[in-house]
Amino acid sequence: MPGMNPTSIDLTNELVVTLFRHSLFFTALLWITVISMTVMAVVVLTRHILNFNLSPTGVSEPTARTYLRWGFGALWLIDGLLQFQPSMPLGLANNVLSPATIGTPSWLHDLMQHGIVLWNSHPIDLAVGVAWFQVGLGLALLVSKGPFGRIIAGVSAGWAALIWLIGNGAGGIFVSGASILFGWPGATFFYLVAGVWLALRAETFERLFSVVTRRLLSVLLLVAVVFQCLPSAEFWHGGNNNALTSMTRFMTNVAQPGWLAQIVRHVGTVAGVMGGGFNVLVILWLLVCAVGLWLSVDRGWSWPVWTLVAGCFFFWIVAEDTALFGGVATDVNSLLPLALLVTCALPKFQVLGARTRRLSIEWTNSAGAVVAVFASGMILFSSILMTSATFASAENTLYVARNGTASQMSTKAYNFSLTDQFKKTYALDEHAGHVTLLTFLDPHCWTDCPLLAQQLEQVRSELSANAKLDIVAVAADPYHEKISDLRHFIAIRGLSDVKNFYFVTGKLSSLKKVWSHYGIGVTMKPTDKMSIHSDDMFIISANGAMHWIIPDDPVNSQAGQASADTELKSLLASEGIH
Repeated sequence: MPGMNPTSIDLTNELVVTLFRHSLFFTALLWITVISMTVMAVVVLTRHILNFNLSPTGVSEPTARTYLRWGFGALWLIDGLLQFQPSMPLGLANNVLSPATIGTPSWLHDLMQHGIVLWNSHPIDLAVGVAWFQVGLGLALLVSKGPFGRIIAGVSAGWAALIWLIGNGAGGIFVSGASILFGWPGATFFYLVAGVWLALRAETFERLFSVVTRRLLSVLLLVAVVFQCLPSAEFWHGGNNNALTSMTRFMTNVAQPGWLAQIVRHVGTVAGVMGGGFNVLVILWLLVCAVGLWLSVDRGWSWPVWTLVAGCFFFWIVAEDTALFGGVATDVNSLLPLALLVTCALPKFQVLGARTRRLSIEWTNSAGAVVAVFASGMILFSSILMTSATFASAENTLYVARNGTASQMSTKAYNFSLTDQFKKTYALDEHAGHVTLLTFLDPHCWTDCPLLAQQLEQVRSELSANAKLDIVAVAADPYHEKISDLRHFIAIRGLSDVKNFYFVTGKLSSLKKVWSHYGIGVTMKPTDKMSIHSDDMFIISANGAMHWIIPDDPVNSQAGQASADTELKSLLASEGIH
C-alpha cells in the first residue's frame, strides 16, 4: 500500500542474494573456465606461454616496481573480494555512490547519477562483473612482470580512473570539508598513480619513480594541510562537534570487533577534548612529512617516508576505522594505498636492482603464466558481461527486492461491467482473445499511482502495436470516481495515447464488489485527498483465467521503474504478448 511499505530496500534481500551468488559462483565461474581454457589453448599453441615473464624487463624487474606491483595487485584482489559481499548489488549505488554525489559540480553529479541508474538497472550483472574484474586485475598484477604486465597496469590505471571519477566523486576534491583523514583524494587516485607507473617502460620507471612520487606526494600533503586548516573541515571544534569525534561515533555504530570500536571511540573522544589542539598535531604531521619528502629527494632521507607510513596506519585505524566494516565496503580507503605508494618510493629502492630470486625462473614463469591465463579469463568475462549489460533491458532485481515474486495461479477471473473514460460500457468478458493487464488507480493520487501509470505506458510502448492486450485500471477512490476525475488523471499522466487502455468506474457499490473480489483494500475518509489502496496488478489470460497476481509497490526511480517494466514484460510474454 502507498506509504505503508518501507522506503528503503533490504540490502540482503534473500531472493536477490540467491540470484547474485548463483551468478557469481556458478554462471560466472563456468564462463571464466571456458574462456580461460580457450586462452590457454591459444598461448600454448603459439608457444607464448614459454616466454611469459622472461623478457629483459621481467627477468630484471626493479625492486621498487616488484613491490609496487605486488602491493597494488593485492589491493585490487582485496577490493574484488569485497565485491563478493551479498549487500553489493543493492547497496553500492545507493549507499556508496549516491552519498558521494553530494557537493559535486553539476557535470560530475550528472555523470555519477548516470552511473547510479546504470548500476541499479543491472545490479547483479554489474556486481558480478566488477567483482571478477578486480580479482582478475589483482591476480594478473601479482604474477605479470613483462609486457603483459604493462598492459594489465594500463587497464588498472583506466579502471581506477573510472572508479575515482564516478565511484568516488573525484575523491571528494569538490566537497567542502574534505580531509585526508576521511578519504581525500580517494583510494583509487593512488591506484591510478601506481597503474600509470607500472605501465611505463622499466628504464623510465627506474629513473623517475622514486623522485617524482615523493615530490608528488609532498605537494599532495601540502594541499591536505590547506584543507585541514579550513574552518569548514570542523576539526577546530571541541566536544562532539569535532569532525573526528562525530565521525568516530558514527563509524563505531557499525558491527565490528569490540577492541577496534573501543580504540576508535577513545581517540575520537580525545580529539573532542583537545579540539583544535588535536588538529594542530595532524597539521604538523602533514607538514613535516610534506617538507621531509621534498627534501629527501636530494638528501636521501628515509624518515619522512616512515613518518608518513606510521601516521597513515594510525589514522587508517582511528579515522577510517579500517574501512572494512559496514557491509558495503568497496576498498580499504585512501591511507593504506598512500602508505604503500610512498613505501615503494623509499630512497634505498631507487638504487637497488632486481630482487634475489628464491625460486627458479622456469617455475615462476610456468606458475605465473597459468595464473595470468585464468586472470585474463576473469577480466575478459567481466568486460563482456559489463559491456553487454549496459545495452540490455533492465534487470527485474529492484522489483524483486521491493515486492518479491509474482504469484502464478489458474482460476476464473471475476467478471465485471463498468464505465470507461469514453462513457462506454467495459465488460471483462466481452474482449475475447485479449490478455488483460488489470490494475487499480486512484485518479487523485500523486504518489504511487502516477508511477504505476508510468509503468503501464512504458510497457505498452515496448510491445508490438498489434499485441492483443487490454490495459484496464479500476478506480480505487470512493470519493473521486467520476469520469471527469479519470479523464484528468489520464491527461496529466500521459495515458491518452496508450492503445486499448480503459480507466473504468461506476457506482460505489459496484466498485466495492470489484475491489473485494480482487483483494484490493481501499481505505479513505471524506476529508482525505487520496486513498490508501493495494498496489497489486493482475494478468488475466485470453480465456478469462487469472494467471498472475503481481505485487507492485513501485520504486520511485528511473531504474526502479525500468525493473518493474522488465518484470511485467516477462510475465506478459508468458501469455504470448510481445
